[in-house]
Amino acid sequence: MAPGYFVTGTDTNVGKTFVTSALARRATELGHKVFAFKPIETGCMLGPEGHYLGADQEQLARAAGDWQRDDLRGLYRYPLPAAPSVAAAAATSSIDLGLVVATARRGPEFGASFTLVEGAGGWRVPITDAADMSNLARDLDLPVLVVARAGLGTINHTLLTIEAIQRDGLRLAAVVLSQHPDEPRPDSNREQILRRWPGRVLILSSDPSVLEVLLPSP
Repeated sequence: MAPGYFVTGTDTNVGKTFVTSALARRATELGHKVFAFKPIETGCMLGPEGHYLGADQEQLARAAGDWQRDDLRGLYRYPLPAAPSVAAAAATSSIDLGLVVATARRGPEFGASFTLVEGAGGWRVPITDAADMSNLARDLDLPVLVVARAGLGTINHTLLTIEAIQRDGLRLAAVVLSQHPDEPRPDSNREQILRRWPGRVLILSSDPSVLEVLLPSP
């Protein structure tokens, strides 16, 4: 597998796709071929050809140069907006974690030098009856990037997610606070997180160059 990150969140709708897309776009601009992959997506809508489309995966693929096709553009798409295991069961389907991992490793076959795999929801969201996002991250063996809200409540959610990742023994690369344009800059939240976790905490608003510290040389 090409180097990269597994992107998780402190919750759903915290800006994972916004951050992952920005990272993919910036890596592409700096000379990488990026494989930006969201293998499992729920709450999907039917497309014009009668297949469910993942809006997040489509955004990621465009940010990475729109070269991905077929399974590289997503494996599991379900209409129910729920945890993957619940959405799969409602669709009388199941998720093969081994297939997800094998597909995520295929980027170098197509010349990809950088891999981004975006999870669904947060760290403990169930994928199957026996596995959650932490199991997927472990099997992928990629450093973990945590995306968190910039505003109120993020200190607690972020620190709890950090604790869980560290307890599971995985490599935590950085935390990215996803800032909406109408929100005040979350410098105090960043400072409070850094007081309790001596890692890298970035703030992404409109300038993707802040993410360059996470990118290897192409």
